[in-house]
Amino acid sequence: MLLKPNMQWQANQGIIHPMVSADFSHSERTITVKFTVNEPLDCYRADVQENNGHSWEDSCVEIFLQNPANPAEYFNFETTSRGFILAARGTGRNDRQTLPFDAIAKIRRTGTAPSIQDNHIFWSMTIEIPAEIFGIEKFEEPLRGNLYKCADKANTPHYLSAFRIETKKPDFHRPEFFKDLG
Repeated sequence: MLLKPNMQWQANQGIIHPMVSADFSHSERTITVKFTVNEPLDCYRADVQENNGHSWEDSCVEIFLQNPANPAEYFNFETTSRGFILAARGTGRNDRQTLPFDAIAKIRRTGTAPSIQDNHIFWSMTIEIPAEIFGIEKFEEPLRGNLYKCADKANTPHYLSAFRIETKKPDFHRPEFFKDLG
C-alpha cells in the first residue's frame, strides 16, 4: 500500500513529499511490515540513538495496531531509519506506557543503510512483531490499524498515512480512523 499525505494539513502543503510504500502481512505468530522510503534530503533526519526515544522526530515509519487481546487499546511501533524503536500501548495519546526493553528486543528490525542519490535518500525497514507482544499466542483476523511516515524535526516535516485521518492537524493517535490491514 502507498502512504499518502493529507493535503488539508498545513504542514504537508507546499513541500515535496517522501514516497513510501508498505507491505503488510501476517502469519499466526508474526506481523511483518516492510516499508520502502524515498525521501528528499531535507525530509530526512537521523539523530535518535536509543530505543523508546523520540523516534517520531527522526525519519520514522510507524505501525499502529488495535490490541487483538483488548480492542479498547492500541499499540504504536515507531521505528527510525537506523532501527531504533519506540513501542508503547494505551487507550489514547496521553496514557501511553512504553514497552520494557526485553519486549522491544523481541521486535525484529531489518533495514537497508540509507543511500543518497541526487537530492533523495533511499532506505527500507522491515519490522516483525510477534504475537506474544500483545499477550496472545496467535493472530486472528481482522487486524485493525494504520501505517505512517513522519519526521517532526526534519528540515521539512511531513506526515503520511495509509488510511486518511480526518483531523485539522497531524494526529496519528486516532484509532477511530483505523481500518482492516489484512
